[in-house]
Amino acid sequence: MKWLAAALLVVVTGLQYRLWLSGDGVRELARLSEAVERQKAENEELVARNQQMIAEVADLKAGMAAIEERARSELGMIGRNETFFQVVPARQRTMTTPSRPAERTQTAQR
Repeated sequence: MKWLAAALLVVVTGLQYRLWLSGDGVRELARLSEAVERQKAENEELVARNQQMIAEVADLKAGMAAIEERARSELGMIGRNETFFQVVPARQRTMTTPSRPAERTQTAQR
């Protein structure tokens, strides 16, 4: 009977070692669970992006407003009977006065 109890104790200890300390045990389960959560988050982002693209395609197929908006924003096109105004920002003038080398050396010596 003692041999049977000792053999069972060895088997249980071996199984516990494999469960808690080996690479195929609890650590691997935690790593895989984390990887699944990351993949689910990425899939949700991709589903949202796909939904947005589907809506954009439907909008492009249905109306001219989306096509006109794209032509204006991406291609810089204008419609008929429209006037194009380009606003150019004014240059900033910087006032620089050249100083003489003699003045620099005199102020540096003081």
